Amino acid sequence: MKLIILGITVFLLTTLSIEINSQVLDDCVLKCQYRYTWKFDTIKNEVRDDLIDLQIGGVVSKCFSYYTFQSDSLRSTPDGRKVWRELFTKAIEKDGIKATNFPYKRMETYVYKNYPQGKMTVTDGLSLQDYMYEDKLHAQEWQMTDSTKTILDYACQQAVCYFRGRHWTAWFTPDIPVSDGPWKFGGLPGLIMEVYDRGHQYHFTIVGLQQVDNEPIVFSQTYGSSKKFEQTNRIDFLKAKKRYLMDMNGYIQMETGIDLSNGEPANIMRYDLMERDYK
Repeated sequence: MKLIILGITVFLLTTLSIEINSQVLDDCVLKCQYRYTWKFDTIKNEVRDDLIDLQIGGVVSKCFSYYTFQSDSLRSTPDGRKVWRELFTKAIEKDGIKATNFPYKRMETYVYKNYPQGKMTVTDGLSLQDYMYEDKLHAQEWQMTDSTKTILDYACQQAVCYFRGRHWTAWFTPDIPVSDGPWKFGGLPGLIMEVYDRGHQYHFTIVGLQQVDNEPIVFSQTYGSSKKFEQTNRIDFLKAKKRYLMDMNGYIQMETGIDLSNGEPANIMRYDLMERDYK
């Protein structure tokens, strides 16, 4: 199997501490990193970005935001919550609600494919509470097309599907015969190298591949205030997430006492969730 490691892609994940008492699910054999962009404001065309790590083992895979993992790892240390709050407060005082000069979470979703066997476990967070729910594995119904292109020197084939309210296009390579991809995507006869919805509101593009040894895939613990995951289901979580995003400042003020609104009404959310079938 040929592999490409981009110089700009440095997998610092292995330098971070493995969470104490975390459950080891599998051993990672292939690590992928994707650039993830989404249109935060569809009217202003404001685009935000993230780095998504995908650890693929012999049985289980784990997909998560590299930056969110950094923030969670800091907060898991003895003084981490205090340090994080101090950095957060200073950044807010300087730059307001748009502050980014602190280790902040981006995509909070952790996706564990084939855990439990034949299913998918998802953990996610809303403000200071973390949630867990079970989802269907390989839920996309792909249709192959004749289109091809090259990504990272790999020949890729196109596949399309309609999945939970959006039309998606994926490019996968049979040269890496693992049925996986970023976020909840999978079920194709090869690794998904790129996937995006119609309109490119959500877009994942692979930027690095690396074979690894002796790296465990662990089930990350919760860093929410309750110290445990609240069990829920996918639809209820998405409904709650929509409400949270419509009044994020209200949630932050309720939990921290910090008012970021400056007396102005909440901004209208001008984008929708990646999964839109909660309505």
